[in-house]
Amino acid sequence: MLLRGSFDRHLHVLEKEVFAMGDMVDKALENAMHALKNQDLKLAQQVIDDDALIDKKRIAIESQGVQLMVTQQPVASDLRIILSALYIAVDMERIADHAEGTARIALMIGNEPPLKPLIDLPRMTDMVRDMLRRTLDALARRDAECVRGISAEDDNIDNIYDQVFRELLTFMIEDPRTITRATRLMWAAHNLERSADHVTNICERVNFIVTGNFEEMRTSKY
Repeated sequence: MLLRGSFDRHLHVLEKEVFAMGDMVDKALENAMHALKNQDLKLAQQVIDDDALIDKKRIAIESQGVQLMVTQQPVASDLRIILSALYIAVDMERIADHAEGTARIALMIGNEPPLKPLIDLPRMTDMVRDMLRRTLDALARRDAECVRGISAEDDNIDNIYDQVFRELLTFMIEDPRTITRATRLMWAAHNLERSADHVTNICERVNFIVTGNFEEMRTSKY
């Protein structure tokens, strides 16, 4: 049994691992979109290769959290932090998986002529990254009010996704030769839309840590 001070230090280390994983996921999102937009196949492969490191980080967080639960007797507030850290790590791993998916799309496209200039997808990426960073900052500050506002921004991602979907569908209808390229961009847009949903899940966990109440914040229609 750890003394309270020692237990708090172990809990702090667990949270630091969550924040470190957040930095890795943020970089994966950034690099995946850069690779797609600039047809940087080397960077796309790096995102795919680095996903294994993010998976290992999630496993390490899970191992640390479980170890604290089975060897200690955490009080309710501690247990909320530990359990939420495990769930947050899973959601961040899913975001990284979507970034890896976008990197694979970049490899599929290769050096094909771009269907259209990529404007909305990078904007969606910036929005998702900003949501994730602010959510993790809210976790550090234990700010439940902040995450409620962030979760509401998921609607903005959904609206852009709708716009991108309609635009790409128009390309396919007007010229069936664009179907393959347009479909791939739809996949990339969907990866970002789902990533925003996972950020909303993280918002719910932060709120749970602070308030002790689980509040459904998902408003996505997808």
